[in-house]
Amino acid sequence: MIHLPHDRMDQLVKRFEMLEAQMSAAPDPEDYVRMASEYADIQDMVGKIRNLQAAEQELADLSGLVADKATDSEMREMAEAEIPEIEARIEALQGEIQILLLPKDAADDKNAILEIRAGTGGDEAALFAGDLYRMYERYAAAKGWRFELVSASEGDAGGYKEIIATVSGRGVFALLKFESGVHRVQRVPVTEASGRIHTSAATVAVLPEAEEVDIEIRPEDIRIDTMRASGSGGQHVNTTDSAVRITHLPTGVMVVQAEKSQHQNRARAMQILRARLYDMERGRADSERSQARKLQVGSGDRSERIRTYNFPQGRLTDHRINLTLYKLDKVMMGELDEIISALVSDHQSKLLAELGTDA
Repeated sequence: MIHLPHDRMDQLVKRFEMLEAQMSAAPDPEDYVRMASEYADIQDMVGKIRNLQAAEQELADLSGLVADKATDSEMREMAEAEIPEIEARIEALQGEIQILLLPKDAADDKNAILEIRAGTGGDEAALFAGDLYRMYERYAAAKGWRFELVSASEGDAGGYKEIIATVSGRGVFALLKFESGVHRVQRVPVTEASGRIHTSAATVAVLPEAEEVDIEIRPEDIRIDTMRASGSGGQHVNTTDSAVRITHLPTGVMVVQAEKSQHQNRARAMQILRARLYDMERGRADSERSQARKLQVGSGDRSERIRTYNFPQGRLTDHRINLTLYKLDKVMMGELDEIISALVSDHQSKLLAELGTDA
């Protein structure tokens, strides 16, 4: 038996009905946008609550028929036959509502900054970083998200030593946040004549894009250095005339941005700095909560190996949830839904267990 907070459910339904009435009264555009956003956020949950209430009423009516001695035998049999189906529907709806009522990560609705860096493995690690970048780019395209390159440092033999992109759209961080960590690859490099399998790695960091209201950066806490950027040779010489380096003095966090526009460099560097500081603050709060609860839920520790991509066997293994899939070719083409859905479900299960411990 799942115990749901019926008072909170009733409040959500009343709030939903109030929003409907206010929106139909033609408020000013700014208020309408705010109300429409809240309306969309709770619409699915309210629909399930109403379905649950209808199913519970149906069960009560059927149970009443069965208990009523005046009910004829044929009607009683029909009612008894329907009850198990109604009970199963109620249980399913209760489970779905319980998931929707879980504490929500405040950053889930935010856009994300995706940072991929080559780790151990030299040129092969840089090539793998490029493969991961394209994998996420395809996944974003399939989701209808906007995927925009911010900066890239190319590897000597291709790929990237470091590449950063912004990802914008509905529910971006809620799904991509589980990708933070060390991604390991096992495959035969194109430069390997003997056919020996090499192991290399790349680190993925997914940061919620922070607004100024999320994290305050005082002017006196940063140092901005502007310098002439060197081109990579050939046709690329002087395509970037000025690089901007911003250092956050209290934490030592440094961001370097080198594109054509110095103004754009500064804005991009501040965007990335704000995201990194916001991520640090979130990590510190998560750590304090987990120590108090003695339960670590979704730490996103980037020093931890989270996934292995084995190309000779076409196998992908996510070590956090012991999930193994033999369709690595499709995963590299951006088909990440099965993996991410499993990670979301695992995270929800841990939250439910945590709430049960608190109860």
